[in-house]
Amino acid sequence: MRAPLSWVREHVELPAGVTGRDLAERLIAAGLEVETVEQAGADISGTLVVGEVLAFEELTGFKKPIRYCQVNVGDANGTGEPQNIICGATNFAVGDRVVVILPGGVLPGGFQIGARKTYGKMSEGMICSVTELGIGDDHSGILVLPPDAPVGADAVELLGIRDDVLDIAVTPDRSYALSIRGIAREAAIAYGVPFTDPADVELPAKNGEAYPASIGDPTACDRFVLREVRGFDPDAKTPMWMQVRLHRAGMRPVSLAVDVVNYLMLELGQPLHTFDRVKLTGPIVVRRAEKGESLETLDHVKRKLDPEDILITDESGPISMAGTMGGLESEIDDRSTDIVIEAAHFDAIGTARMSRRHKLHSEASYRFERGVDRELPLYASYRAARMLAELGGAEIAPGVTHAEAPVARVTITMPAGHPDKVAGVTYGRDTVVRRLEEVGCTVEGGDVLTVTPPSWRPDLTDPNDLAEEVIRLEGYEDIPARAPRPSAGRGLTIQQRLRRRVGRSLAGAGYVEVLAFPFVSAKDWDDLQLPGDDARRRALRLANPLSEEEPLLRTTLLPGLLRTLAHNVGRGFPDTALFELGVVFRPRPDAPDRAPRLAVDRGPTAEEVASVEAALPDQPHRVAVVLSGDREPSGWWGGGRPALWADAVQAARLVAAEVGVELAVKADQHAPWHPGRCAALYVGDTLVGHAGELHPRVTKAYGLPARTCAMELELRRLGEPVAVRAPHVSTYPVATQDVALVVDSGVPAAEVEAALRDGAGELLEAIRLFDVYTGEQVGEGRKSLAYSLRFRASDRTLTAEEASQARDAAVAVAAERTGAVLRGA
Repeated sequence: MRAPLSWVREHVELPAGVTGRDLAERLIAAGLEVETVEQAGADISGTLVVGEVLAFEELTGFKKPIRYCQVNVGDANGTGEPQNIICGATNFAVGDRVVVILPGGVLPGGFQIGARKTYGKMSEGMICSVTELGIGDDHSGILVLPPDAPVGADAVELLGIRDDVLDIAVTPDRSYALSIRGIAREAAIAYGVPFTDPADVELPAKNGEAYPASIGDPTACDRFVLREVRGFDPDAKTPMWMQVRLHRAGMRPVSLAVDVVNYLMLELGQPLHTFDRVKLTGPIVVRRAEKGESLETLDHVKRKLDPEDILITDESGPISMAGTMGGLESEIDDRSTDIVIEAAHFDAIGTARMSRRHKLHSEASYRFERGVDRELPLYASYRAARMLAELGGAEIAPGVTHAEAPVARVTITMPAGHPDKVAGVTYGRDTVVRRLEEVGCTVEGGDVLTVTPPSWRPDLTDPNDLAEEVIRLEGYEDIPARAPRPSAGRGLTIQQRLRRRVGRSLAGAGYVEVLAFPFVSAKDWDDLQLPGDDARRRALRLANPLSEEEPLLRTTLLPGLLRTLAHNVGRGFPDTALFELGVVFRPRPDAPDRAPRLAVDRGPTAEEVASVEAALPDQPHRVAVVLSGDREPSGWWGGGRPALWADAVQAARLVAAEVGVELAVKADQHAPWHPGRCAALYVGDTLVGHAGELHPRVTKAYGLPARTCAMELELRRLGEPVAVRAPHVSTYPVATQDVALVVDSGVPAAEVEAALRDGAGELLEAIRLFDVYTGEQVGEGRKSLAYSLRFRASDRTLTAEEASQARDAAVAVAAERTGAVLRGA
């Protein structure tokens, strides 16, 4: 919202010395976001005056019309003699009043004016257009002033060329600030000076109805007002002061009828619309769209309407998308003389959804979807009619059409000390009441206040909103800075601490954490090569997705991670290791279609909480990693090592170690992993996740390097974290026994290791696979696995015989379970 300071001053008695920057500081302190303060016209200097064209000579022989003009500028030039000026515009006549800048002056953009010879004549100054003055965008001709403009008068003062313009970023909860009225009220509170409400006009007696209208759907519109003016002069020009204000506020002047409603929308915050009375057919009805209806809007786009759209209709059908944009068939044009003025209060949510549905955003919809003053339509429509009468020669038709659906006023009950409790500052009841009354609230009661917010503050709905008003007006800077006092026993939960430990562990291992959006598309399931009956394909669809390309909630962390990896690889970082901790969303088969809506004026009951939880999907926490390129870089120390499926498995082991459990690794086939390089991860008999190398089709679909690896597991399946206990450290020496076993090539090394571990008994301290051999010495279809077994007792030094017996027992169990044979036996 762009607010010229001169316009704000019209409604609030600011001290004379207050500048735009001064006001911006006060408004920022009160919670408004003033982005910039533009000093319009500050770069104009020199003599800029009103002149009268006395005569001109048409110069011929040039490619464009040129006039040599004699202009009376009064005593501004010091001589009283006419000023001779060359001008290339032709939209003026003898006797017209124009704006003249004399030699030595400077126009916006550093354009210096001097006396110089051009087109064979001496030109002593320049006749200006609105574009050259910085007060408009029309460069088709020079600015012609009203005939009563005083010759020789200061044009800067007359036209309001110099002004401070505040550009305010209005947050959705402060819709009242989308108007000069709202900003002026805030300025009056900030400076403690009187405020004059531009909407405070005395309405005429009702005296019957204007154009007939009714509300067909009270959920779409609860107030609808029509007034008529007749005999409007379509050739009437918009006054220059109004054009300048519209331009300063960021709107382009169009015509008087259009400019008046735009001007009042900016001043009051109430969007208005005008219809050509002759083009209307039958009574107007405000209703929702019907199936198959369409409307060609003012932007010449024919729109297919949705049953939820809010429309203004007559007997011919839709004539306007309510609160958004009018229809082409009923718009006023350069021949319209009888005008119907519409002012209404439309449903904010319905307007917002309609503008987004049709990708049609306007100044009107911007205000309606944030909430406008429900009491304004009667006053704004009357002001519009009066301005069209005063400026366009129209006659205000007697009567007003006022259709209304009753709406109960909001009242809020709040302890007088509630703002004190929220801010931690003692304001006192009197301060609380005074501040609430300053923003327009009606306050009653003693220790417990009953507050009725004003109609222009639909954002005030509960005690915390009222507390915010008191706190911001008293000053956020006065709230003392104190460290919060945590309550005993309110620290992190066990699961929260676990997730933090897991993140630190993976980060320490060289992985970088990412936070991907939890949204996916059905194409992701195909790219991951998921079977048609895979449970991960059953995903929840968002009712209002951020992007129609990704309307589903993820059931696995991998799509977001893979896209992030592809993003990094595409920018020259092929050696990347990423991880993410987050939730996935698994629909419950017995969940209801919609979650119940709970009341906001009280806490939910246990039954209501249970009903909400039953409607929510299962949301387990998972951790996933992806790796590509080199896991160990190459350098002067030697060659690097590429990331392998074993690195993904090791990442899973790091996660399991934080819980205090060990993973069993078994070969598996599970999309999106390579069928021969996929490991299923178990804790006991519970499957917790998978790890390995991705399928080549998956890496191709996501544009990833070949042999990219990934891991994903579910944290809750690992069980509750086990308290870390320091192991007993034996002071006796270790006995090491190596054993090489020959098994079929299809036997997993993990199964052989598990058999050795079980057979070795309690004396076994550690086991490590240090060599795998295939070749002629072991035979075709066989492999040799060499393990190092470390034995140690806690109470004695083991003898060679004891270590050998333990090794032999381990080999015997391995032979029984896997068919292993000692190599060389």
